[in-house]
Amino acid sequence: MSDLYQVLGVPKGATAADIKKAYHKIARTCHPDVAKNDPKAAERFKEASSAYDILSDTSKRKQYDAGEIDEQGKPKSPFSSGFGGGGGYSQYSGGNPFGGGHRQYTYTNMGGGGGFEGFNFADLFGGGGGFGDIFGRAGRSGFGQQEMDEQDVSYSLTIPFEMAIVGGETSVRLSSGKQVKVKIPAGITEGATLRLKGQGINGGAALIKINISSHPIFTRNGNDVQMTLPITLKEAVLGAKVTIPTLTGKVSLTVPKNTSSDKVLRLKGKGVPNKGDLLVKIQILLPDKPDDVLEEFMLKWSPRSQNPRPFF
Repeated sequence: MSDLYQVLGVPKGATAADIKKAYHKIARTCHPDVAKNDPKAAERFKEASSAYDILSDTSKRKQYDAGEIDEQGKPKSPFSSGFGGGGGYSQYSGGNPFGGGHRQYTYTNMGGGGGFEGFNFADLFGGGGGFGDIFGRAGRSGFGQQEMDEQDVSYSLTIPFEMAIVGGETSVRLSSGKQVKVKIPAGITEGATLRLKGQGINGGAALIKINISSHPIFTRNGNDVQMTLPITLKEAVLGAKVTIPTLTGKVSLTVPKNTSSDKVLRLKGKGVPNKGDLLVKIQILLPDKPDDVLEEFMLKWSPRSQNPRPFF
């Protein structure tokens, strides 16, 4: 992926508002629901979503600008250059890296071939004795073979907004090169960690941290999904039936007569399954250009309602 600022078409010093505006501009034309038959547009939307996920997050943006994470939001490995450009272990957490006890490594798949693919640090830094154990014990490997501790390996996985709400299944490639299926429970939240037992090192676990892509139409509030629905003045006054999107398909929504802007209509069960709803916020839009008939009607119309601005 190119530089994230270039992907969104904004300068490096762009404000948060500029970044959001640029992303929404791309999403309006390249979202898969809009450009269904254009694979290039879908790829453009995917890249823009990944860029927005990082640049819209103040912490991630600082890390990216400082060169601490790459365009995919993965930590840059100190071993990522000079060893073939493949994957690499980029973080270590735990006690003494040469001593005993439980360890955790973060594996970053940098793409390409070679690198540390299939290399197990535990084969080098074994149980409890440090460097002395490497050379001081006889064994089948020549350096010494001893019982290894279980070690967890951390991964980062970005999923679509829709999958986070309704659940689904995706896959992740492990540091060993093995690709495994991951079941995403409905309603999963940003930063949640899924634990895959036995997929780490020596029987440890693979820890999958979840990142969620933003959506051009929907936002989330707990178990509810929110959206803004533009309607015409005529629809607001007379009421109407409007077709709207949901995360599970299109539905018909009844807009009651005399509906004001900011009124929220609720569709039961259209949020997180069995837990949340879809909240539709009404926004009344006037014609883009002056309408002579509407202006003439307004000049003759005398509203009988109270003052809408009772400030004084």
